[in-house]
Amino acid sequence: MFVPSFYREPESSWMVDLMADNPLALAVANGAPDTGPFATHLPVIFDPVTSGDWRGDLRGATLLGHMNRANPHWSALEDGGVLLLTFTGPHSYVSPTVYDVTPAAPTWNFTAVHVRGVVEKIESTEETLEVVQSTVSAFEKAFGADWDMTESLGYFRKIAPGVGAFRLTVTAADGMFKLSQEQPCEVRERVRESFGQSGCTYKQQTAGLMGRLP
Repeated sequence: MFVPSFYREPESSWMVDLMADNPLALAVANGAPDTGPFATHLPVIFDPVTSGDWRGDLRGATLLGHMNRANPHWSALEDGGVLLLTFTGPHSYVSPTVYDVTPAAPTWNFTAVHVRGVVEKIESTEETLEVVQSTVSAFEKAFGADWDMTESLGYFRKIAPGVGAFRLTVTAADGMFKLSQEQPCEVRERVRESFGQSGCTYKQQTAGLMGRLP
């Protein structure tokens, strides 16, 4: 991902937060010339066992994901192969009407993180169940209501043969936080205020990030 210097995140914790808050990633792999590329939307979490607190450089971090084994993408994945995960955060169209200057051009403010890493496919049923349970625990804590999965573990085991779980060790990560940094401070503030007053959740979230800029 090409990231101009003024759109880079102020600190790497911004990338970690975006990934945690927007965990439905797009996984992309080349595949064979006659069948690829492959792209699959799937849930991704930081491995609770090995990752620890990745507020610094993301290289070396371990992520967990899973997809349907019936998906041709799963068959195309190979141990030691490279996978790209893209995470999309808050974003919104910026109309020149909020700039209050002329000439002007419309644009799109957006946030995204691209993570590249080496894949390890998980074949063990027990390890696959651990990935599923860890994913449920992470998402119930962040987005759910602390649902108790105990009574559904038997069902998890029943469907586990159809789940393709994998571990990804991060080799590189890029973050793009395009939040009107190229604009004069007064123009950027008008964009932030406009977004903040909008009823659109995406715009409100984008305004929140703009407010965190140095």
